[in-house]
Amino acid sequence: MSSFKNSRFGKRLQAFHKVRDEKSPRKKRRRTDDSPTKNPAKRMKTLSGAAMDITNTPTKRKKIRYLADTGDRFVPSRDQNSIQASYSLEENSDKAIPFATPARWYTDPEKDQANVLFKSVLRAELASTPSPTGRIIAYHSPAKFQADKLPECLDNPLDHSYQVSPLQQETRMLMNQPRPLVRKVPNSPYRVLDAPDLEDDFYTNLLDWSPSGVLAVGLRQGIYFWKADGCKVERLPTSPRNRYYSLAWMQTSPTIAVGTADGDLELYDVSTLQRVRKYINVHDGRRIGVLSWTGSTLSSGSRDYSINHWDIRDSSVKPFKRSLGHTQEVCGLKWNSDNGIHSSMLASGGNDGRVCVWDLKASMRDPESRLGSSSIARHSSSASCGTDGPLFKFYKTKAAVRALAWNPHVSAVLASGSGSQDRCLRFWNTSVGTMLDEINTGSQVCSLLWSKNTHELVSTHGYGLPTTANQICIWKYPTKRVVTSLVGHTHRVQYVALSPKGDTIVTGSGDQTLRFWNVFPDRLPHSANEGSVLDYGKLIR
Repeated sequence: MSSFKNSRFGKRLQAFHKVRDEKSPRKKRRRTDDSPTKNPAKRMKTLSGAAMDITNTPTKRKKIRYLADTGDRFVPSRDQNSIQASYSLEENSDKAIPFATPARWYTDPEKDQANVLFKSVLRAELASTPSPTGRIIAYHSPAKFQADKLPECLDNPLDHSYQVSPLQQETRMLMNQPRPLVRKVPNSPYRVLDAPDLEDDFYTNLLDWSPSGVLAVGLRQGIYFWKADGCKVERLPTSPRNRYYSLAWMQTSPTIAVGTADGDLELYDVSTLQRVRKYINVHDGRRIGVLSWTGSTLSSGSRDYSINHWDIRDSSVKPFKRSLGHTQEVCGLKWNSDNGIHSSMLASGGNDGRVCVWDLKASMRDPESRLGSSSIARHSSSASCGTDGPLFKFYKTKAAVRALAWNPHVSAVLASGSGSQDRCLRFWNTSVGTMLDEINTGSQVCSLLWSKNTHELVSTHGYGLPTTANQICIWKYPTKRVVTSLVGHTHRVQYVALSPKGDTIVTGSGDQTLRFWNVFPDRLPHSANEGSVLDYGKLIR
C-alpha cells in the first residue's frame, strides 16, 4: 500500500484531492500562516512539484494552527438584569400606552381576573427578595457556620422558615384576600330572528322597543311588530311605495312615528293599526333619518340639515320650533329623559362631525351663554316658527356622529360615538360644555345605549380593526373599563334597543339578523327615597 502512495499515480491523486478539498464549500476557518488557497502562485507550484516528484519520500506536513472565533463566557450583573426591575419596566410599559391607541377588549372577565392574580403571585414569588449581592456568582468561599450568629428572626414562630407551605407570606396573603365578584354575561344570544331586507345604512334608525314590549323593525318597504310573549308578528298597513328610514315609539302611549325617504312624517296607533296623522314634505323632500320623543314632543332630523319639533297635541301641520346648527345631514338625535332639570335638553349629531346640545327652554337662559346663535345660517322657511341656536357645539369629533345616549344615572352626562374616520367614544358634561373623557375603540361606533339597571353603557361597532369590528361592547362607568364584548354578527351592528325590563338588548346588523342578548341583571327594587321631593335633580329653580 505504501508503494502505491509513493508511485507517480498516487502522488498525482493526492495532489488532486488537495485541490478539491480546498475548493469545496466547507466552513472557512482563520489560519495563522498563508493558505495555499489564498496564494495562487504557491498553489500551482505545489501541484507541479507533487506531479514531478517521483522519488522523494513523503515528509510530514506542517500542522496548521487554527484560531477559534469564540470569546469568554459573560455573566451579566444582577443590577442590569434584575427580575424586580424587569417587572417594574413591564408595569410601566402598560401605563405608558399612548392615548390614541385603541382600547384593549377583554372578552372573558373571569379569565382576565385570573391572569391579574397569576401575575401578582409570580411577581411576589420571583421578585420579592432580590439577591443582596450584585453578582450572580460570588468569587469567594462561603462563610463557616457559626451557631452563635444565627439570625434573630428565627426566634419568631411566624417566620417563613417554619411555614409548611412553599409559598411566601405575601403570596399567601394575595391568594387569600377577597376578590370582587365578576358578573357573568352570556356570550351568545338566546334568540336569533331573520330580518330580510334590513337596511345596512349608517344614516337610518329602524329598530325600537316600546314600553309595552312590542319590538318594531323596518324592512325596506314595511314596518313589522314582534311580541315576545306569543312570538306574534304583525305588519303595519303602510303604502308599498314608501321607503322608511326611521321609526320611534312614544313612551306614554302605543303610538309610533315613522319617517320616509320623501320627507313625510307619519304617526300610527298600534293598538288599532291605523294612521292618526301625516305631515307631508316637512323637510323639503329630503329623507328623515332619525326621530326622538320627549313626552308629547316629537323631533325629526333630516338630510336638509335641520331639526323640526312637533307637538302632537297641536293640530297645526307646521313645527312649533326649528333648530339649525349642522352643515350636513342630521344622523343622531336623542332627548334627555331623566325627568329632572335637564329633561329639556336635546343632543344632535351630524355628518359634519359636530355634536350640538339644544335647550327647549333656551329663551329662559342668558343669551350670552348660548353658543352659535349668531353664526348659524337661517333658512327662509324658518320665519314661520321659532329658531334658536345650540347651547353648546362640540368640534372634537372628526367623523359622522350617529350614536348618542344620555346617562340616566348621572345628570347632564352625554355619550357620543363617531364613524370609521374617528372611531372614538366621548363623554361630555353638558352643564358646563366640556369633554370628560375620550376612548379610541378601534372601530366605527354605530349606536349607544345606557342600562337602566346598572351603570353600564352598550356600544355597537362596525368597520375597524379585525379584533374590534362588528362587536357589541359593554363599558363600566365611570371607570370606562370593558366588562365584556359580544361576538356573533358578521356585519356591522347598526341598531340596538333595550327591553322594557332593562335586562335584554336586541341588535340588528347588516347580516339581516336580529339577535337577543341577556346582558343585564334584573332591576333592583325601588329605593324609599327615590322620587322624593327632596331630590336635588327634581327641584324647580
